[in-house]
Amino acid sequence: MKLTGHGDAEHTHPRGTICLLPSLLTTVSLFSGFYAIISAINGDFYTAAVAILVSGIFDGLDGRVARLTGTSSQFGMEYDSLCDLVAFGVAPAIVAYLWTLQGYGRYGWLAAFLYVATTALRLARFNTQDATAASKEFTGLPCPAAAGMIATSVLFCLFVDVTGQMKDFAMLAMVYFLSYLMVSTHRYLSFKHPETTRAKAFHVLVGMVLVIILIATEPQITLFFVAMIYVLSGPLAGLYHLLFNGRKSIDSAEKTI
Repeated sequence: MKLTGHGDAEHTHPRGTICLLPSLLTTVSLFSGFYAIISAINGDFYTAAVAILVSGIFDGLDGRVARLTGTSSQFGMEYDSLCDLVAFGVAPAIVAYLWTLQGYGRYGWLAAFLYVATTALRLARFNTQDATAASKEFTGLPCPAAAGMIATSVLFCLFVDVTGQMKDFAMLAMVYFLSYLMVSTHRYLSFKHPETTRAKAFHVLVGMVLVIILIATEPQITLFFVAMIYVLSGPLAGLYHLLFNGRKSIDSAEKTI
């Protein structure tokens, strides 16, 4: 699942240049997001959740293809952001609303709108960030990860047959929480340019194979927990640094006394 657009490469073609292959992959991502909306309207929430995840896969491919082929462009950046707003903003919000939030009336549709608005703000902030800094870590939860959290939650609840008021309230709280995380200053790992030495490359590959096997056992469950771990990694890392730095400050103050 990709976290940025295909226009985020270091070198881009002139403004207005259309690079066909990356833009085609972005279009497939947009199509999957739109199909998720149609499926949710028809009450097929399983297909809607899968379509959001598929959209994330193609959104991850377009940037890597653009970097590998040297076909990044300003047009690709703008097109990717517009498609991301639909696939990872509007689509998850509609899925969440039609699945659980509409029972809460005004609070439900306001939560869905807040999610769309914060997705747009998150994309706008990313597009104005320094590309070098953004390639190492993200400020705020990336919108594909937030959409993936909603999609995997739907798959998880349908698989283990979670129903009732508790599920509805949990989704309502999750949508508000994800909306906050997207516009927060919590730091998240990028995974765009994973750095590893030649000596560790084999071990990383073996680890990736094991992770794939683990996810493939029960994807409705494992994908949910993988998404949840990534979503919570930002606040937990921030809490750790707050406590650690606070303790260091106290120790330094005690030494100066």
